[in-house]
Amino acid sequence: MSELAVLPLAAEMTALVQRVEDFVRAAKAPATLRAYRSDWAHFESWCGNRQMSALPAEPTTVALYITDLASCRAAGTITRRLTSITKAHQSAGLETPATTRHLAVSETLKGIRRTIGTAQKCKTPLLTKDLRKIVDHLPAGLIGIRDRALLLVGYAGGFRRSEVARLAVEDASFTEDGLIITLRHSKTDQEGQGRKIGIPRGSNPDTCPVRSLREWLSTAEIETGALFREVSRHGRVGNSSLHKDSIGLIVKRAAERAGYDPSTLAGHSLRSGLATQAAMNGATELAIMKQTGHRSLAMLRRYIRDGEMWRKNAAASLGL
Repeated sequence: MSELAVLPLAAEMTALVQRVEDFVRAAKAPATLRAYRSDWAHFESWCGNRQMSALPAEPTTVALYITDLASCRAAGTITRRLTSITKAHQSAGLETPATTRHLAVSETLKGIRRTIGTAQKCKTPLLTKDLRKIVDHLPAGLIGIRDRALLLVGYAGGFRRSEVARLAVEDASFTEDGLIITLRHSKTDQEGQGRKIGIPRGSNPDTCPVRSLREWLSTAEIETGALFREVSRHGRVGNSSLHKDSIGLIVKRAAERAGYDPSTLAGHSLRSGLATQAAMNGATELAIMKQTGHRSLAMLRRYIRDGEMWRKNAAASLGL
């Protein structure tokens, strides 16, 4: 084969390798990749300040690192840092020092978990009675109208804050029975297969998610594009979607107006509230999973455990 024939083949292979790398990057959600990069940067900096090698790293170095983290980080965060260190070594074609196959790492991690525990610090779920009080204290005007629709739709749909922020008008379909929301992408649907969530009409006009969303779209004169948008203090509606971090700020601000401690709440309080309240009202796990999109029953049960505490309580049958 002549050198001229080899050149196009080389260029084709280079392009093919680039496509492989693109597909590998696309296999992980952007948020996951950002977390890996952030974790690795922290480990690199930690090693550099102590004149230790980060790549390749020794298992003893990793054990020292996670011991240092244990003073200010949760066990779940430490486990994720180990994963990030592993990914960095695998990407470099090196054996990872951050697995529990290494005794120094495994025993240190066990000790950390026994000492600081593995329970996640979850935000307080918002129940229906809480949400009624919160929407009663929303301000008049366009911001209050938007926040009412956002809170009620986010709660009734059991949505993640990223899902609420990403919604578009085209994803919402009003029907005789209520509202159908189509999620194009979600945390558990990275391939974009999509799923539909039904939100029924509420019995109370003040807390009906369907009526509230109609009012927001009509008042803000939104016909296409982003569903929930920024509103200036002068009542000007923006064109782009709210950032996902804004959802938590809206929840906190609205809750504080109603007398709640905002530090105990977050955007996730809407989603966990739906699961908890539904369990309290007797909804089945399957029905709750269908609404929230949970793939793991164990993960869902973290939210509904409190809701079932009184409904399925053995002590209630004691006749005391």
